Amino acid sequence: MPKPEKHVFVCVQNRPPDHPRPSCGRKNCAEVAEEFFRYLQDKQLFDKIQVTTTGCLGPCSEGPSVLVYPEGVMYGGVSKEDVSTIFEEHLMQDKPVEKLIMPKEFWG
Repeated sequence: MPKPEKHVFVCVQNRPPDHPRPSCGRKNCAEVAEEFFRYLQDKQLFDKIQVTTTGCLGPCSEGPSVLVYPEGVMYGGVSKEDVSTIFEEHLMQDKPVEKLIMPKEFWG
């Protein structure tokens, strides 16, 4: 497997409904992760992009959270519909999607 140019981490942390902290699992993170994998498959970008599901990335109240390396860009409130924009603009054209970037107070 070649080293990917970009690595996308999608939070799929889920907490019980009565837990005091929010989680990406309560905000449809699974469908966001599935859409990243579907898009990766459709575009056959396995040699350039790697997608990994992960536990908590930190800012639970702002999820679903997506982190893209090597830039270290954290996105918050990502929906299934946002995935194509992240792919087309950030992952393919190196232009982070400004409207989805996590506010500075959550990710410096």
